[in-house]
Amino acid sequence: MLVYFCVGKRYKNAVILVGSIFFYAWGAPKFIFVILGTTLLDFYLVGWMDRVTNERHRKLMLLFSVTVNLGLLVYFKYSNFFIENVNAALSVFGDKQIHWTKLVLPIGISFYTFETITYVVDVYRRVHKPLTKFWDYQLYIILFPKLIAGPIIRYHELADQIKDRVDVIDDKLTGFYRFVFGLAKKVLIANQMGQVADDIFALNYLEMDALTAWLGSLAYTFQIYFDFSGYSDMAIGLAKMMGFKFPENFNNPYISQSITEFWRRWHMTLGSWMKNYLYIPLGGNKVSKGRLYFNLWLVFLASGLWHGASWSFVFWGAFHGFFLVIERAFFGKVLARIGKLPSVLITFFIVNIGWVFFRIEKIGDAFLYLKTMFTLNTNTEFEFDNEFKFYFFLAIVFSFFAISKYTQKIQNAVYFDSYTNIKHFYIVSISILLLVLSISSITSSGFNPFIYFRF
Repeated sequence: MLVYFCVGKRYKNAVILVGSIFFYAWGAPKFIFVILGTTLLDFYLVGWMDRVTNERHRKLMLLFSVTVNLGLLVYFKYSNFFIENVNAALSVFGDKQIHWTKLVLPIGISFYTFETITYVVDVYRRVHKPLTKFWDYQLYIILFPKLIAGPIIRYHELADQIKDRVDVIDDKLTGFYRFVFGLAKKVLIANQMGQVADDIFALNYLEMDALTAWLGSLAYTFQIYFDFSGYSDMAIGLAKMMGFKFPENFNNPYISQSITEFWRRWHMTLGSWMKNYLYIPLGGNKVSKGRLYFNLWLVFLASGLWHGASWSFVFWGAFHGFFLVIERAFFGKVLARIGKLPSVLITFFIVNIGWVFFRIEKIGDAFLYLKTMFTLNTNTEFEFDNEFKFYFFLAIVFSFFAISKYTQKIQNAVYFDSYTNIKHFYIVSISILLLVLSISSITSSGFNPFIYFRF
């Protein structure tokens, strides 16, 4: 960042690109060549496709590019899952099992695969012209703030910013604030929730009491929100410091009054991607009611599989798809009639149940944990210290902070509204305090990676 601020405008993109390549290679040195190779193929193929006038040839090139990119994702992410299920089926009939060396998943492959697809599709649809320089396209894919876990940025949203963006001192300050707020979310709340969630989910589910099970699921519910939204805040903040404008990825999802609203507020860039590149091509809302319900369910089934290669993720996607369908059919009207607070609590309850399947990889164990949550045994032996109780309280407060119009205005004033000098003074003081507390927490705790790194 220091080098970036010191060099002239002509060299800024080169500094970010070198830094981004180094950043990814530090975490996954073998797989950096996978990204560099596929982006090189995509760049020249898409450039060629843009120059071709024959529509049939353009579609073939589009299909080839999407197939290659999805093929890599399927190979690295789903081969192990496929072989495990084939072997399970073969074992039933007593046949020999397939010997397979398990593949290591490249960091962030789901995210950059989706962005390579947006590039070819946006150019095919003539939404935006392709980039003329390979290194500019490489920068779009590998830009380090969003490389590992998003936000997922569609090509036409970032293309012009790569070639020309405004460098404003206020953006450096507000970007720094946003970065620190995200870091504090991750380190001061998500890590605290994650530690307790890990301890509880490591227990024997058959011997666990209901209260402990509920606290474990709630701890994970808060962990995944503050972990992922914290990452997104850090990415948006870092990008803003360099003049980039990234789309928002979260908007207080736990105050949602329906699952439909939840998905407008949670991982918003994934929802936008699924809508524009899967739901609309399937027909969107311009189909029969039965087909619309099937499309909704199918999109969220795909969303579950995108998150991970296990039956738990598939069930999680189908679970959310089911509630989206029944909300369209009748349940949405019920939620609208019972009032804001009851509908928020019901939606949060449904989301919390869904996170159990997201957290536990084996679907049988997930159902066992869920069964424990609804037993009558509440004699907990798990000890919750005062520190956890404090951070649990903070997690509740900040998860539901924007539930009223007044508190929503306060949040907007901190995140989005223009800054006066006195406001800068207050926010920078809070930011420095949070930064010091976060660094202190990091240096005194063990390694705790972001949850979405593995996707």
